[in-house]
Amino acid sequence: MSLGRILLLAVSVLVLFGVGQRVLDRMRLNDRQALLVIAAIFAGGFLPSIPLGGSISVNIGGALVPFGMCIYLFICAGTAKERWRAVIASVLTAAAVLLMGRLLPDEPETMPFDINYAYGIAAGIIAYLLGRSRICSFIAGVMGVLLADIAQAVINGVRGVPVNLNLGGAGALDAVVLSGFIAVMLSALVGTLIERATGKSERHARIVDGRQVFATRGKERKP
Repeated sequence: MSLGRILLLAVSVLVLFGVGQRVLDRMRLNDRQALLVIAAIFAGGFLPSIPLGGSISVNIGGALVPFGMCIYLFICAGTAKERWRAVIASVLTAAAVLLMGRLLPDEPETMPFDINYAYGIAAGIIAYLLGRSRICSFIAGVMGVLLADIAQAVINGVRGVPVNLNLGGAGALDAVVLSGFIAVMLSALVGTLIERATGKSERHARIVDGRQVFATRGKERKP
């Protein structure tokens, strides 16, 4: 089993035991919704990719479900500034992944690890540094990997190189999962450390019985 799928299973167990609830709150998700998304990515990765014409196809678990999650989070973003930051961070993360692809060896089999892991880890770290918030970090991490694949396919087409794009398929699912997970975890870890150092708690929304409840310093109130 690939690292991405192992990570999905591990996150599912943590969610079931109530770990990481605060992270889910910040991402406007409850336990049930989070498990549904994880299950869709996990199962969708085993399904055949959907052909879009020619040699271009898109994978359900590795691309469509994560992209849908990004759209949901983009809509849930609190301000226009946060949405713009997510867009800019996604583009810059994609550019960094493209550059990384040029610097790494042309023969991935010569590397001691799967090159998609390197893409996912790098994209996750860069996405956090640019996105900062949980929502922006997740969007930038996932979209950075997907946009990089699309951009590389376009570059190959312009150069006359045969285009064979399976968006989110094969090892790309691992890169997408890793980038999104690392970006969110870094954002959560650094945010928690800052709050403890300053003695302040950010105001965040939690989904309770289908309604948003805002919490600050342990107190909750309905909007």
